Amino acid sequence: MRPLLYYNLSFTFCLLFCYFYFQYVDSHQEEYVQTLRDWVAVESDSSDVLRRPDCHRMMDMTAEKLQAMGGKVELVDIGVQELPDGKTVALPKVVTAQFGSDPNKQTVCVYGHVDVQPAKLEDGWATEPYNLTDINGHLYGRGASDNKAPVLAWIHTVEAYQALSIDLPVNVKFIIEGMEETGSNGLDAMIVAQKDTFFSDVDYIIISDCGWLSRRPALTYGTRGNCYFFAEVEGPKQDLHSGVYGGTVIEPMTDLIGILDTLISPSGKILIPGIREAVAPLSDEEWKMYQDIEFDIESFKSKIGVSQLMYSNKVDLLAHRWRYPTVTIHGIEGAFSGPGSKTVIPAKVIAKFSIRQVPNMDPAVVKKQVTDYLYSVFAKRKSPNKLKVTMIIGAKPWLADTKHPLYEAGKAAVKRVFDVEPDLIREGGTIPIAKTFEDVTGKSIIMMPIGGFDDGLHSQNEKMSRYNYIEGTKLFIAYLHEVAHLKKD
Repeated sequence: MRPLLYYNLSFTFCLLFCYFYFQYVDSHQEEYVQTLRDWVAVESDSSDVLRRPDCHRMMDMTAEKLQAMGGKVELVDIGVQELPDGKTVALPKVVTAQFGSDPNKQTVCVYGHVDVQPAKLEDGWATEPYNLTDINGHLYGRGASDNKAPVLAWIHTVEAYQALSIDLPVNVKFIIEGMEETGSNGLDAMIVAQKDTFFSDVDYIIISDCGWLSRRPALTYGTRGNCYFFAEVEGPKQDLHSGVYGGTVIEPMTDLIGILDTLISPSGKILIPGIREAVAPLSDEEWKMYQDIEFDIESFKSKIGVSQLMYSNKVDLLAHRWRYPTVTIHGIEGAFSGPGSKTVIPAKVIAKFSIRQVPNMDPAVVKKQVTDYLYSVFAKRKSPNKLKVTMIIGAKPWLADTKHPLYEAGKAAVKRVFDVEPDLIREGGTIPIAKTFEDVTGKSIIMMPIGGFDDGLHSQNEKMSRYNYIEGTKLFIAYLHEVAHLKKD
């Protein structure tokens, strides 16, 4: 047993450690905000090919920032993207960087992305989306929370150690991409290619591309997957006048609406055979975890602007948000959706819907279940129209062990910075790269968010609060200190 003096000295060291680093972060917050402003100004919308030069510029800026800090930086070419017209366009290069290579230290790899969702002022933004605007301590701008501020917070973490002339307690690697919002094109192949090189000495992977559930800090241990489908119904060779031809043809839109109505009941029950049966039952331990999470249903309803939710108690609501599958119909391509009226029978319509899948569900199995079911439902309609069902995304879910030392270190870091115990949460959304990292590298992963529960990711008026940005940087500093004390796997 170590003497009491050891623990007193260790505790005192931790307090001094936190004081000097946190003081440094506080004194440089204006510089951090300005850097975020510079990054948000780059319209790195990966979904718009016309904005591809901005995506390339964003990757160059990221590499230059890391190079200026003395990191061993590479811009990795991951190939080209084929467009619908058959042309190709270069994918943004992936930035990798390394700080420290001491074999006696742990090595962590931080993943992030610097591309963003589309944003226009006319979409309903209160401020220019690519001009970071500080309003009452909230930093509004597209990509501020998803994911530019968290990436910068990790970079500031390394900078803080360097500025105070103290060695990093662990070796730190970065892998930062520019196509996450459109499916991380080319990244999976790069990870496979660098499994035995860049990732060979990595002990743990950290992802901060998520957010808290409430005002209480959180650690994330699971995400749902996503199977995204197109259901196309084609009839006449061209659009028809509904007055001239209505009543004489079997309309593709009617067929499409009919089969979509068989996917899910009004109460939210998925009607596709085999989907619900694959889900693992909610254990007593999970129920207890959900019961203890800080979550206010009335605030949740107010935030999203609804008067009623699918479930009325916290556990049911969180469970169906995180660990049960859902069906969502996203839209119908080919249907008239502009302002005014247009009396037309669409010749071809394409429904877009997705199933968020959970552990125990396999994308390949879900694909067969959905296609077989829809073809059987369509056949019963005896329609002369043609149905084509395709799955364009098959991203797997991810689930971590909350008892892993990575999470114990995370709890200690949160306690150090925020003086509270973190909530252990899951994400209803999908971060496919987590499962790729796990499957390819075999490394342990933790998701450590610093984004707020009300940041508006992918929505109008996305923001990162100054508090979360600055305190999040402190959290990452404290976390590296905690990870340094873990035994190497």
